[in-house]
Amino acid sequence: MGEVFIIAEAGVNHNGSLELAKKLVDKACEAGVDCVKFQTFKAENLVNKDAKKADYQVDNTGNSDSQLNMLKKLELSFNDFVELKNYCDKKGIMFLSTPFDFESIEFLAPLMTIFKVPSGEITNLPYLRKINSYKKEVILSTGMATLDEIQDALNILKDCKVSLLHCTTEYPCPYDGVNMNAMITMRDKFNLPFGYSDHTKGIEIPVMAVAMGAKIIEKHFTIDKNMEGPDHKASLEPNELKEMVLSIRNVEKAFGTGIKEPQESEKKNISIARKSIVAKCDIKKGELLTENNLTCKRPATGISPMKWDSIVGTAAHRDYKEDDLI
Repeated sequence: MGEVFIIAEAGVNHNGSLELAKKLVDKACEAGVDCVKFQTFKAENLVNKDAKKADYQVDNTGNSDSQLNMLKKLELSFNDFVELKNYCDKKGIMFLSTPFDFESIEFLAPLMTIFKVPSGEITNLPYLRKINSYKKEVILSTGMATLDEIQDALNILKDCKVSLLHCTTEYPCPYDGVNMNAMITMRDKFNLPFGYSDHTKGIEIPVMAVAMGAKIIEKHFTIDKNMEGPDHKASLEPNELKEMVLSIRNVEKAFGTGIKEPQESEKKNISIARKSIVAKCDIKKGELLTENNLTCKRPATGISPMKWDSIVGTAAHRDYKEDDLI
């Protein structure tokens, strides 16, 4: 991937509504991202009936429901996902969805060229083995993982072309929990394409990741942060998503060639900003040019001050008025 590949993570922010999911696709298109991603699961295949909610889920949805019941409300049917995939194709944006169980992996395989593996499945050997059997490209999130756990997952995904996303699995992620230097540690250790999946508030941290070399950025977004549901509060609204994309594209442009030379945009300013050797006072023809009767002033349309030593001590070959270029 040459450019930064930006994934707008709609996740379950459709609240179980296909209509809202399509609106999220529309907003992702307007923001200029490369891909919109959902989550595909059968709640009963994902969690057992006694599974507790995460703290952030309790904070955002209350504690009256089990995790199972909460997720049931956030499900879309397989038919809904087929319709979403077709809608994305029509809109010209890549469709992705993260599978959370075997049934969902099998269903999504023909719909996608890339599998997105979430952080929570990085230690799930049967799941990873199933993903590997399709020999597709894989984007692997590494929240909560150690280098050894990442290596173990890569050993299982041996038939796939894997990209790694640094990630902190907390919603929202505190700034002092980002640990962006760990992304560079992963880059150096695994020598694979890498990026960052962001759960912080705001847009500066994904932009920072791009400045540090990330080639993939994933960020949650929603129609409205105040909607009911577990992930809305840690998501960007459409105008913020658009601003993030613009900021990332600006940072991309700013990398340049790496060759230190005058840029096209600044060449016109060279003669204005630099200086020439000029007469500090009136000088008669034949008079010696010295440090007392020479100085350096703008513009740089005469002799460069870098030639100072070869000019000082020579005789003036004509009369000069103060400020005349030598």
